[in-house]
Amino acid sequence: MSYLKFDRTLLMNLEKSLSKEFLRTNRNGSYMSSSVVDCNTRKYHGYLVTPVPEVDGYNHVLLSSLDETVIQYGAEFNLGIHKYGPDCFAPGGHKYIREFHVDTVPTTIYRVGGVILKKERLLVEDEDRVLIRYTLLEAHSHTTLRLKPLLAFRGIHFLTYENNRIRKDFSNVENGVAFCLYDKYPQLAMQTSKKSKFVYLPAWNKGVEYPKEQERGLYYKEDLFAPGYFELTMQSGESVVFAAGTKDINPRTIKSLFNRELKQTKPNDSFENCLVNAAEQFFVEKNGDLYIVAGYPWFTFRVRDALLSLPGATLSVGNIDGFERMFATMTKMAADYISGNDYSTDYIETYVPDCPLWFMWNIQQYAIYTSVEQAAAKYGRLMLEVIDFIEKQKHPNLFVHDNGLLYTGGTTVAATWMNATENRQPITPRTGYIVEFNALWYNALCFGAKIASAMGDNSVADRLAYRASHTGSAFVDNFWNGTYLYDYIDGAYRDVEVRPNMIFAVSLPYSPLDAKQQKSVLDIITRELLTVKGLHSLSPKSGMYRPNYVGGMYERNHNYHNGPVWPFLSGAYADAYMKVYKNSAAQFLRRFFAGYENELTELTVGTLSELYDGNPPFKGHGGMSYAPTVAEILRIARIINNENNDTQQR
Repeated sequence: MSYLKFDRTLLMNLEKSLSKEFLRTNRNGSYMSSSVVDCNTRKYHGYLVTPVPEVDGYNHVLLSSLDETVIQYGAEFNLGIHKYGPDCFAPGGHKYIREFHVDTVPTTIYRVGGVILKKERLLVEDEDRVLIRYTLLEAHSHTTLRLKPLLAFRGIHFLTYENNRIRKDFSNVENGVAFCLYDKYPQLAMQTSKKSKFVYLPAWNKGVEYPKEQERGLYYKEDLFAPGYFELTMQSGESVVFAAGTKDINPRTIKSLFNRELKQTKPNDSFENCLVNAAEQFFVEKNGDLYIVAGYPWFTFRVRDALLSLPGATLSVGNIDGFERMFATMTKMAADYISGNDYSTDYIETYVPDCPLWFMWNIQQYAIYTSVEQAAAKYGRLMLEVIDFIEKQKHPNLFVHDNGLLYTGGTTVAATWMNATENRQPITPRTGYIVEFNALWYNALCFGAKIASAMGDNSVADRLAYRASHTGSAFVDNFWNGTYLYDYIDGAYRDVEVRPNMIFAVSLPYSPLDAKQQKSVLDIITRELLTVKGLHSLSPKSGMYRPNYVGGMYERNHNYHNGPVWPFLSGAYADAYMKVYKNSAAQFLRRFFAGYENELTELTVGTLSELYDGNPPFKGHGGMSYAPTVAEILRIARIINNENNDTQQR
């Protein structure tokens, strides 16, 4: 039985099926995505979405979709579907779908009369190429398959319309054709593994609508270029592969390439395996460096998101080599920043003030999964350099005050992960002594002392231990209000809003709080912020509480961090819960994290979203697949599973 499977009843119901999406990526930064019925509902959807560095630093939709038509005895059955207006979906090919599953790759089974056709989609790992295999499982006679590509050739954040600049000419390649619609774009070579006929019939498919963009208050209609169609004949049991890539390929190798890529694909047969596969989809190799992308479809190589994601995506599943390779890229980025050199990596937002703090947390996580000695030998010198960089006030927005606490300016620039802006001004202007920054700083000083000791530098170890003690006392004196922690402090102002950021003062390996204070903080977070999908970004008791991430971009931006649930925080919550409640924590956390398993079939199949509404039914929103969410849920799932195995063995 398939773990991720949808039957005809659900697929026929467009109200339900259009909200479910699939996503495939490769290590080149390309992706393929659509709804489970192949009706694109976002401008970000497409069968081949790939970087085009000659144009800009973003992904571009080359092949938007591929409409299939099954022809038997002269009767045509179109399997495609697009939205063209209110409640207008055509040609309505979803009514022929009998099953969609993602055992390994997104797979659709169609039934048209006596014809049963299977469609399997994948991306080639190391090149910008999509492969779609059609297998005629049953047919009473020879069947003609017609494939009609719809081309966009535009950036993912834009839309395209009928225009006179387009180049409609094409070149012939073996078993196919190649188009390049605009200057600076690569060609799109479209070929079939079996000899086919291409009928050149250029036209514009006008007025395609994307309801997800309409919901966001953005432009949502576009015109797609249809250059013609491929046509070939199949017999029962036969498979044909359609290939589209930025370079043409020998058609005699297409089938073997599909089989090779499929063989390397890991099955989605359990909650953890789905999360492992989802985590690996964030890995991108570029110019010899290995990156972790913040998410799909619109995110890029953002430093903070990568640092929040890396331990869960690699160390938690035993991929030490993967961590070291990706952290080598981050190390290069950190060295550039500390020395003031030109950036030699593609990471962005390197100036974000908590990045050095999360960078040191990554080294600490590496030590947890290997050893302090190994971490000291590999990253110890760098760890101490980052601490020194901060202590000597070299960061433009991190200042160590005499009381040992870090001060950060956040009134005119979004300094924390709560970074939504309006007219370039932060909507949630957290500034001054920020609670998670100082929890991370105290933790880094304590761990730095341990690293220095492992390196044999006892004088540095003693100095950092003293600094940590001084900072820890100041943390409690300033942040502790008798029940929980202020979110931030700026001069005489103490922000009393109950937000989840204080969880890090409990969850991190070194906490400035005593056991009673840790429990008090955890308890108020549990009472006021915990939901079945994670932690609210703001307590429902607050007058600023805006739980639903809906409406136009203005409304969404103002709601973004003022009520919706951010599941990546569940990792820190689980760490804190295990620290406070120890052996009795596992059973509660297993029940809590079981709720995420249902989400694997709710929105983007097999992965987890960026955030959820703060009120029931906790609908998912934001990025289709978000690296910190996947990585942190995976990290805790592995810890809970290992704890369960240890208990059974005992």
